[in-house]
Amino acid sequence: MAGPTTAQRGERQQDSSGPPLVRRLRRLRLRTIVILALAVVLLGGGTLWVLYGSEWTRVERVSVSGTRVLTPEQVRRAADVPVGDPLVSVDTGAIAARLRRELPRVDSVAVRRSWPHGIDLKVVERTAVMVEEKGGKFVEVDAAGVRFATVSQVPEGVPVLELSLSRSASSAATLRRFGEDRLVCAAVSVAGRIPAAVAHRARAVKVRTYDDISLELTDGRTVAWGSGEAGREKARALTALMKAAPDARHFDVSVPSAPASSGS
Repeated sequence: MAGPTTAQRGERQQDSSGPPLVRRLRRLRLRTIVILALAVVLLGGGTLWVLYGSEWTRVERVSVSGTRVLTPEQVRRAADVPVGDPLVSVDTGAIAARLRRELPRVDSVAVRRSWPHGIDLKVVERTAVMVEEKGGKFVEVDAAGVRFATVSQVPEGVPVLELSLSRSASSAATLRRFGEDRLVCAAVSVAGRIPAAVAHRARAVKVRTYDDISLELTDGRTVAWGSGEAGREKARALTALMKAAPDARHFDVSVPSAPASSGS
């Protein structure tokens, strides 16, 4: 059988390559793909160089906000931010952990990159709800029971813990059952629930037993609080009671559903 003629072979070759316009479009598409691929590679390399190799995005300043007792310089020193390093490589989590470890007064801190040259540290300091006297000094304790600082004077508006445990058999039994740490935690719970209108006048939190905690105010008035339980209800009851009997000298909210006042 005779093979294809020259004319037939030419027709097949033309069919496989397509018309001239189609071939040009194919070449243009291929060239576009190659150019885009090169652009992506160059752009990626340029971005990496800007972030890691250039001087345009390196740490030059560290700003601090939110401090009350601490100074910004104390925070900067404890944070130990690597000034001069690429901003993108700064480990913000490590900085936050280092601040909480080096400065117990710091409750939380937000570490944020501020492009192109800054690190911002927003600090929240712990607030003392009570202090414990230790060797003539005072240890500040926050509402979570964390002892975070020792100061030489009682901060204004912060009550002092007084463990008024007697030498009786019942007091000894209380210590054996609860331990001093648990009694202190109960006192912290009470101190953290003192209404704002009363807190600035609270002089002492007195603990006799786990269920017998009281407050002494700066004007000599007293509040029988009871245990550290139902603190929110007791705070509301005390606020209402003080409004209803402003001249009373003693308030009892140990049973918040039946508060009482006495003296004048």
